[in-house]
Amino acid sequence: MQNDANTADATPDGPAPEVRCFYRAEDYNADESIGYMMRRIMAAVAQSIEMQICDPGSPTYPQWVPLYKIHTGKATTVAELARECLLDTGAMTRLLDRLEAKGLCRRVRSLEDRRVVHIELTEEGRTAAREVPHVLSRVQNEHLAGFSNEEWEQLKSYLRRILDNAQALAARGEKK
Repeated sequence: MQNDANTADATPDGPAPEVRCFYRAEDYNADESIGYMMRRIMAAVAQSIEMQICDPGSPTYPQWVPLYKIHTGKATTVAELARECLLDTGAMTRLLDRLEAKGLCRRVRSLEDRRVVHIELTEEGRTAAREVPHVLSRVQNEHLAGFSNEEWEQLKSYLRRILDNAQALAARGEKK
């Protein structure tokens, strides 16, 4: 079914929110794509974090994310951590292998359910994880140089709206 140029089809849950056509195939420029710009921003932030946080032999940027999520209690098992980090369990297992080899965490099989593996930080892992918010705050503030408080709040509002739209689209796709 073809959509009007400025609106989306109705959904079983009611009318779809208005969808405006900000991009058109005939004059599409990938460099102006919000996805491409967000990816470039994420890469720049990750590179800055990597430069500031990682000494030789310490965790890399991708390893800091699960380390910090364990530290803050967002995940205690391999499966929870994989979900939180948006990774499959195989990738998470390999990442945990590297963190364990660095002495930053250990896996402990649950006594109640042998299928469940809990992750615990070592003292060195806790020390490393405590540094993460300091570096993340510094790097993100550097990337927001020149923004006023109002602009920062507005940017967060726009990003939340894009995320809400993405989650709604994903939910609609799961219902099909």
